[in-house]
Amino acid sequence: MESLPVEVVGNILSRLGAARDVVIASATCRKWQNAWRKHLHTLTFNSNDWPLYHELSTSRLEILITETIFQTKGLQCLSIIMDDVDEFSAAPVIAWLMYTRETLRQLHYNVRTTPNINMLEKCGRQKLEVLALSHNTVTGVEPCYQKFPRLRSLSLSYVSISALDLSLLLTACPKIETLNLVSLDIVMSDPQAMMDLSSNSLKDIYVEAISLDKFILEADSLEKLHLKDCTLEVFELVGKGMLRFLKIDDVSVIHLDIGESAENLEIVDVSNFTIMWAKFHHMISRSSKLKKLRLWGVVFDDEDEFVYIETIASCFPLLSHLSLNYDLREAALQYGLQGSFVLENVIVLELGWTVISDFFSMWVSGILERCPRLRKLVIHGVVSETKTHEECQTLANFTSSIVRLMRKYLHVEVQFEYE
Repeated sequence: MESLPVEVVGNILSRLGAARDVVIASATCRKWQNAWRKHLHTLTFNSNDWPLYHELSTSRLEILITETIFQTKGLQCLSIIMDDVDEFSAAPVIAWLMYTRETLRQLHYNVRTTPNINMLEKCGRQKLEVLALSHNTVTGVEPCYQKFPRLRSLSLSYVSISALDLSLLLTACPKIETLNLVSLDIVMSDPQAMMDLSSNSLKDIYVEAISLDKFILEADSLEKLHLKDCTLEVFELVGKGMLRFLKIDDVSVIHLDIGESAENLEIVDVSNFTIMWAKFHHMISRSSKLKKLRLWGVVFDDEDEFVYIETIASCFPLLSHLSLNYDLREAALQYGLQGSFVLENVIVLELGWTVISDFFSMWVSGILERCPRLRKLVIHGVVSETKTHEECQTLANFTSSIVRLMRKYLHVEVQFEYE
């Protein structure tokens, strides 16, 4: 260890991350103390890392963080995450940010302060590549002044911001590739809750727990779109067909339009979603490159509407991973079997039920016959804690039928997952 260059020791300490661990390790010898002061580039203060953080007073904690940061030079990644700590005073927080702004490349900041701080003014803009803000207010974005020329990733969680300021903030980030928006408090100047975002560089967007009347996203380079727990009347994606991953989880939306972006889709994952199948199928039917399709907990607008798997097989010839769960509708299954189609390339099959019935094992058998290259079958089921005798008997019959069925498919790995 004595022969290690001091710069290498600095890299070792940086990999520890947690401030307490770094301070303890740096006490090893004078060389390590020197490495901490001059060559440490990553430092993390997280209230979950050390129980004593919760026992210290707010002022003592502010002093501890200040003393630690001010003994370093050249920090590139700083994380201050204090979820369960009372509000910090603005003065020490500003001091931390001003001290590190010339070298900082990544800032993860989750600290409530009094009064609120304009983070976009205080953090270093020229070199910053990753910015994650939580529990803050962002106001008065000026893209002509507040430019982030190197920023690649932006995450806003529980942040209060206007739709206009968010749009301007994206304009100020010409190289942004990843955008995460979680539980935003969106301030609206217009009675209609509308947001219009535009970026030529954006590749990945995750939106969670946001309610809007209209959400328009213009992103020519977008490859991944994930919507979760959102309530939207209209969502429109305007792009040049680069989208490869589409995930919709527990979203309420009246009008969903991804325009010409479906042609290169490789993964479509839809769960806990009410759709009109005809419109949704039309939207993704041109996705001839689709490799994974998951339709889970999907409810159709039309009670008499159900999907023939033959349609899926014909539209998506490259499909290798198919996940479906069915909702029994009297004598018909939600995803019906019809015709002599073959799912030629499917090697992973996930099938599940909402309410177990004797039809399910017949359905599983019918799909297996159409998957000649299948290598793995996963059965998902919902089992209530207080089962009636009839439910127990149905589950037992299903298990027996699956055991008999899989004797015909000894090359297929079978896995059961019950909730």
